[in-house]
Amino acid sequence: MKRLFDITLLFFATIFFFLPFLITGLLVKLTSKGPILYWSNRVGKDNEIFKMPKFRSMKIDTPAVATHLLQNPDIYLTPIGNFIRKTSLDELPQLWCLWKNQMSVVGPRPALYNQYDLIELRTQKNVHKLLPGITGWAQVNGRDELSIEEKVKFDVEYLDKKSLWFDIKIIIITILKVIKLDGIKH
Repeated sequence: MKRLFDITLLFFATIFFFLPFLITGLLVKLTSKGPILYWSNRVGKDNEIFKMPKFRSMKIDTPAVATHLLQNPDIYLTPIGNFIRKTSLDELPQLWCLWKNQMSVVGPRPALYNQYDLIELRTQKNVHKLLPGITGWAQVNGRDELSIEEKVKFDVEYLDKKSLWFDIKIIIITILKVIKLDGIKH
């Protein structure tokens, strides 16, 4: 049922976001050196590594670590990087991972391959058995402001409560938070 839900949303999202996708890609190319997409190694279901695309919002010489670990992340942003991150337009290429069944619309956000503390804690709590999501319960409850322990607490709560209706609730909250630019630091 969840896969059918994801494919249905993916179909409509592809149509709805087609023009913003093209415009964002063009703006990334026109305003900075390097490729349009940034492919990062992420941890998926059962801790398998996969490549997740995002529109490149950071300069090509940015260290490959979580943004919150950078001393001054703003110096690495491209001219439109801040805008596409705050509006979540940088996330649009992740629709590709939905097609490949590497991600779901809703689930825990995929960890970077080198976020060992997050990976270990999720594995201890069986969260690693879930397909990662474009949005998730931890995302709508704090996003960048949450500690690793708090993220995993919300991930476990999602694991315990997961249902079609809970996913719909998370999607609605996500849309409202994106519109309000709520909970986004960088």
